[in-house]
Amino acid sequence: MDAGHRHADRGAMLAQFAARILVVCPRCSGRAVVVPRPGGPELRYSVDLLFLPRRLACARCGATAEWEPERRGGACIGATLGGPAEPFFGRPLWLQTRCAGRVLWAYGIEHVDALAGYIGARLRERGSVSSSLAMIPRLPDWMTSAANRGEVVAGLAALRAQAGRSAPEGRPDAADGSAARPQQRRATY
Repeated sequence: MDAGHRHADRGAMLAQFAARILVVCPRCSGRAVVVPRPGGPELRYSVDLLFLPRRLACARCGATAEWEPERRGGACIGATLGGPAEPFFGRPLWLQTRCAGRVLWAYGIEHVDALAGYIGARLRERGSVSSSLAMIPRLPDWMTSAANRGEVVAGLAALRAQAGRSAPEGRPDAADGSAARPQQRRATY
C-alpha cells in the first residue's frame, strides 16, 4: 500500500460489507461464510442486507444454519452491525486480530480493503455525505489516530492474509469467541 495516497470518503455504509461475512464455524472452528439465502428478494439498498434471511455454510465440514429476521406486528427486526461478532448467528468473525490494545475486525476482504484505503492514507478527505450510517466517520479514535497508523495498517495486512486461511488451525487467536457478543439492539424496518 502506498502510504502517501489520498482517500476521499464517499459515505460507504458498514451494511455494504455485510453481503458475505467470514465467521468461525460452530462445528469445526474453521472458516465459514454467512450470506443471504439464495432466491431472496432483489436488493434496493445496502441496508436491506440487515433484513434478508441468511445462511451460514462451512465448506470444510458441511455445517449449515438458517436465520430469519424476527417479526413484531408489522415490523421486521433485522440485525445490527458492529463488533467482533457477526450479527445474524452471533459467531466470532474470522477476520479479527489484536491491534493497539484492542480488537481489529472486518467482515470480509472488501471491508479490509476499504479500511486499509482510509487508514493508510496520509490525506483523508470527508465527502459531502453526512449519513449517520456512514462507516468512516464512526470509526473509533484509536483506529484513525496517526499514532496508531502503522500498527493498524499492519493489523489490516494480517486480516488480509487471514482471509486466505480456512483450516481450524488457521483460526486467529482473537477469534476465540471471548470478545464476540452481537449487538443487543436491533434494526427495525
